[in-house]
Amino acid sequence: MSERFDAAVIGMGPGGEMAAGRLLDAGLRVAVVERELIGGECAYWACIPSKTLLRPPEARNAAARTAGTSRPEIDWPALRDYRDYMIRHLDDAAQVSGYEQRGATVVKGMASLVGPGRVVVDDEVLEADHIIVATGSAPIRPSVEGLEGDDVWTNREATTLREIPARAVVLGGSAVGVELGQFLARMGCAVTLVERGDRLLDREEPRVGEIVRRVLADDGIDVRTGRQPRRVTRSGGSATVELDDASRVETDVIVLGTGRRPHTENLGLANLGVTPDERGAIAVDNHCRAAEGLWALGDVTGVALFTHVAMYQGRIVADNILGRSRSASYEGIPRVVFADPEIAAVGLTAAQAARRGIEVASAEVDLAEAISRPWTYEQEPFGVLGILVDRARRVLVGAWAVAPLASEWIHQAALAIRAEIPLEILLDQVAQYPTYTEGYLAALEALRL
Repeated sequence: MSERFDAAVIGMGPGGEMAAGRLLDAGLRVAVVERELIGGECAYWACIPSKTLLRPPEARNAAARTAGTSRPEIDWPALRDYRDYMIRHLDDAAQVSGYEQRGATVVKGMASLVGPGRVVVDDEVLEADHIIVATGSAPIRPSVEGLEGDDVWTNREATTLREIPARAVVLGGSAVGVELGQFLARMGCAVTLVERGDRLLDREEPRVGEIVRRVLADDGIDVRTGRQPRRVTRSGGSATVELDDASRVETDVIVLGTGRRPHTENLGLANLGVTPDERGAIAVDNHCRAAEGLWALGDVTGVALFTHVAMYQGRIVADNILGRSRSASYEGIPRVVFADPEIAAVGLTAAQAARRGIEVASAEVDLAEAISRPWTYEQEPFGVLGILVDRARRVLVGAWAVAPLASEWIHQAALAIRAEIPLEILLDQVAQYPTYTEGYLAALEALRL
């Protein structure tokens, strides 16, 4: 038995939901296929639970730094209950019902592409003019002897934890490692963070990694860069992680923050003549088209493994299917680590600009020295902002900040980069006083062009 649809969406994370929702709103007949929970990794095991867990320790520290307030206590059972509410108790029944009420056919199970326009889920065959692959990504598990078992956590176990472990080794110094490491440390866990590279957040400016290392150290985290695990052994209910310098760290859990890879295994892409790259990513054109009648979006494309990029690509795909030709642009995509203080960046680093042959001018400002807002926000304020300008075109090409609320005000730089706003206009902008946004004017005026 088979059914015919205008579109079939495989994978209902935020990107798949964006595409499916827009196509349903346009009156198309849509089938949505999900092997786990509608809402995807972000809603249940990543963005939403992690940010929910991070906020109370952040608020507690903010209160301690704010004039006239005292440091409150965290009620872990209450926080855990609110986290469970935010992840819908890992139940997507309301989402399934919601899509069915909107006219979608919801199919739960593993999808396999068996030919152009044909998807098989268990014994059910779906035929569609357009197939959208939005299957997301999976955590990378390093090949290390002994690195398996219930005490080895991916983001899933870490964000749905029931009790705070006494000790944790976090492998990886990227966003996941930094966020989860800081959360655990602030909840009373002794954390050792191990990063095989020579610095944290190595996709950003070296200065960012330097600042973040100091922030984590202030939280009591033992940060070890240039190190990687060789083997894991267990005895007496605890694990010992042996590093490549022969040092050993005893721990109760090992948290993997070692990256993610596109989830395309066993999808049947070869039946449509599509071969993923060495990472498992599906190559797409600037319309997010992978082949005739086949579209891909989100982590599975390998373009940028961010929820906001998946949602953007969902809009691109939907518009193109609906006949509104639209191309994707990835200039000015913000990147945020929700640590405390927040870490935000957008555009190019100096090294990336050099590889493109762009001659740049840069400036860095201590926000507490440059503007008033940090002093109204907290006692002994901290914040740093850096910018990068293309000397020839006189436009912003990169920016980063380690400061309170940086996730919110990085978007001024993101828009400036995406729209190529001339430097003269940026210098003439009038920002609300007192705000962190004023830091951009201070940084721009500090440039030596």
